[in-house]
Amino acid sequence: MQERDEGGGAPPHSAPPHFAPPDSTPPGPAGTNGVGSSRSVVADLTEEHYLDANNLEALFRAEQSAAVDETFVVPPPPEGVARPVEREPRIGPTGRPWPDLPTPPPLTEHGPALVIAMCNQKGGVGKTTTTINLGAALAELGRHVLLVDFDPQGSLSVGLGVNPHTLPASIYNLLMGRGISIDEVIGQTNVPGLDILPSNIDLSAAEIQLVSEVAREQTLLRLLEPVRSRYDVILIDCAPSLGLINALTAADRVMMPLECEFFALRGIALLTDTITKVQDRLNQRLEILGILGTMYDPRTLHCREVLERVVQAFGDQVFHTVIRRTVKFPETTVAGEPITTYAPTSPGAEAYRNLALEVLARCRVA
Repeated sequence: MQERDEGGGAPPHSAPPHFAPPDSTPPGPAGTNGVGSSRSVVADLTEEHYLDANNLEALFRAEQSAAVDETFVVPPPPEGVARPVEREPRIGPTGRPWPDLPTPPPLTEHGPALVIAMCNQKGGVGKTTTTINLGAALAELGRHVLLVDFDPQGSLSVGLGVNPHTLPASIYNLLMGRGISIDEVIGQTNVPGLDILPSNIDLSAAEIQLVSEVAREQTLLRLLEPVRSRYDVILIDCAPSLGLINALTAADRVMMPLECEFFALRGIALLTDTITKVQDRLNQRLEILGILGTMYDPRTLHCREVLERVVQAFGDQVFHTVIRRTVKFPETTVAGEPITTYAPTSPGAEAYRNLALEVLARCRVA
């Protein structure tokens, strides 16, 4: 037989006692030393521990409130005034916070055009690709754009579906003053608002034939003057030759596409020296619009290092937009149209749309 403890309670391993409501009669004979022998004991226990079912919900809410970690509770703003939550800035591929690029309002009239020269003294860095797709993106924003193919290879013309070998007239005929007007040479593209001034291999002879001309560096400037009033932006795709000096002399801004590769970085350094000389001697209004990273592959350490070095060296002159390497760009050349119409939802198309917004924001072309 199990022994009771000195207080007369239940054995250590017995079942827990039953607590009756306050008004119930305690079990067991009166006068004994059991748990139910004293009404006052039962009343004290039940008054302290008995809960009505209506209080369970309040108890649950109290326990949930106590379980909340105070470190995650946002304190109320002072005087009951709500404050907006500040979001962390989005970091772009150049390692800088991404700017707010609002969509520019539509234009009610056009002109005079802002002339932008696309230059780099190294070939194959994306000058022609940028000229085509930036022009198409600007045209999507309601701007009238003229693309000037100032490269004897005629890559800009081919990239927009123009056969340079069957042209009745090209920019070469305009430069040499062969009794032809610019309206006879300018052609339309499949993008509304985007026109082209085509070129072919004949342009390579212009450099030699213009050597004896007076003020030959201003030939392109005089050629474009009659049409500046009808366009908003004129983009010049030029080659590293006499055409480069002509383009810089005719331009208001210069954009430098930069392949994220070491030799292209050296080409930027040489081009900045050329720009300085043109500013001093031929075109004082010329300004650097920016440096555009192209053919960027974030998977390679070399691309990331080159882009980081360019940002360190040139700072805010580097565009926030970076054009990544993709197979879509060679495909657009075969198709003869810009990426904004060939693959309008591709990352490349979105990148050039962002570039167009950034160009307009920097130039304040409204």
